[in-house]
Amino acid sequence: MSCFNLMAVAVNHRAKNAAEVQGVLTKYGCLITVRLGLHEGGNVCSDSGLIILQLSGTPEQTESFAGDLNSIPGVNAKFIEICTE
Repeated sequence: MSCFNLMAVAVNHRAKNAAEVQGVLTKYGCLITVRLGLHEGGNVCSDSGLIILQLSGTPEQTESFAGDLNSIPGVNAKFIEICTE
């Protein structure tokens, strides 16, 4: 069985939180294999967005990563695991 470990990160108040979120992403950069950033369609300067990450690393490392993101007001990180047979 092969599994993909993903994290979805909702970011509100993007302009206010961008530097702190980027700092956490940089801190855990070695765990990130894919990063995709999305914002509301038609509004390039939207104040909310979604980041999808594919992660490597141990469960302890990824839990610490999510904890650091979730400690930022307006940021909500959740895990998604998708497995195939």
